[in-house]
Amino acid sequence: MAQLLIVTDNKEDWRPYLPSEQMVTVNEYLAMGAWGNSKNVQVLNLCRNYDYLSNGYYCSLLAEARGHRVLPRVMTINDLSQDRFFSLPQGGLEKLSADLTELSFKLFFGYCDIPALERIGRKIFERFTVPVLEVKLVKLQNKWQVDSIQPFPYQALNDAEQDAFANSLEVFSQKVWRKPRRSRKFRYEMAMLVDEREKMPPSNKGALNRFIKAANRLGMELELIGPHELTRLGEFDGLFIRSTTNISNFTYRFAKSAEQLGLIVMDDPESIMKCTNKVFLSELLASHKVPAPKSMIFKASDEGWQDALIAEIGLPAVLKVPDGAFSLGVVKVKERAQLEAEAMRIFQHSSLILAQEYLPTEFDWRIGVLNRQPIYACRYYMSRGHWQIYQHHKSGRVSSGGFDALDMKSVPSQVVDAAVKAANLIGSGFYGVDLKEVNGKAYVIEVNDNPSVDHGVEDKYLGDLLYDRVMTEFLRRIQLRGF
Repeated sequence: MAQLLIVTDNKEDWRPYLPSEQMVTVNEYLAMGAWGNSKNVQVLNLCRNYDYLSNGYYCSLLAEARGHRVLPRVMTINDLSQDRFFSLPQGGLEKLSADLTELSFKLFFGYCDIPALERIGRKIFERFTVPVLEVKLVKLQNKWQVDSIQPFPYQALNDAEQDAFANSLEVFSQKVWRKPRRSRKFRYEMAMLVDEREKMPPSNKGALNRFIKAANRLGMELELIGPHELTRLGEFDGLFIRSTTNISNFTYRFAKSAEQLGLIVMDDPESIMKCTNKVFLSELLASHKVPAPKSMIFKASDEGWQDALIAEIGLPAVLKVPDGAFSLGVVKVKERAQLEAEAMRIFQHSSLILAQEYLPTEFDWRIGVLNRQPIYACRYYMSRGHWQIYQHHKSGRVSSGGFDALDMKSVPSQVVDAAVKAANLIGSGFYGVDLKEVNGKAYVIEVNDNPSVDHGVEDKYLGDLLYDRVMTEFLRRIQLRGF
């Protein structure tokens, strides 16, 4: 369990708040003392000044050198002093008075008591993870822009602000010293990110429970967290994402924030970026000569793209939205008129379309790859009367075909080789590579950074061993990191 350590300039600074054995002065921390040899520490740097080479700066610098997880990180401090560009989300600002042209407010761990600024506060804190920030906005040409974002010393807060700071700290840390410790202790703590509202999550409840049990067997605690618990990441040693990933949703923010905090993340933000865009994947596979269906990337302004596609890919062909998942945004076109109509529909949402040749098969292969090694194999059969595994009905219902899980030794070598080669182009995380096998040759369809692991499906052959392998890899990485 990570130990929260509050570092401040002077013990008198903490007088307005509840006494805590978890508070030390910056001089005590810099002198190392009892905390110097402990790796499992979360440092909250509340020094008055973060200027370059100040005590506050050295506190974060030495914390990172000692393997402690610290807030704010040195990179964040440097970004605040050098990076003045911040794209301000406008959502919610319309609720502010139309007469306002300037606005100044404080954020306490990303929280603000002005409802219209809730989204902005969260975005700023995700970008600049500092305990207390003073933000100034200006309105230019009817659009709000950032004038300044600066750290604010908690020592200078007034009485009302002190209450807001204390409440936000309690929510942020989730490790309030008045809270009794849990009776069972684990050497490491991990978070598993899930979204209970998701209709097609990558793991069902049975699989989530087995991941938790596998972690426990290895001396780790695995706790479920949701989309609104970003500020809790500092409590954990690792983050396992079990919600469908996308650059534009909360999963990428979690992965990026966890990586910045020094957690072991699966999958990491770079893998999410690479895998969630089919255009990127197509180019990557082609440039490294990984076998894949004939592909073509085109945009609406390309002259004669229809003729070029028919000549290069042929019909029927498959059109794909770059960031679709679970067969969403994928359509088969059989004739020219249908091709043009479907492409125009997709162009309303994406400037590029990926077209691929249609390879009819009875089933698709899925090879799970972890740390550059294949660990499981499945065959997914097409939905009855449909050309895909998943069939999305107009009613909203989703149907799918059958499946079977196999011993890796029984999988054709060309399938495994192509899968591993494709996954290794992404990284060393946990990937699911989808392939088709036609006339003894394997073709990589896509690489998933967040592969499905459902109890009763992917674990049908390996059973609990599949969950043990994934959690063992987390443990190995955490120990290598020196937590």
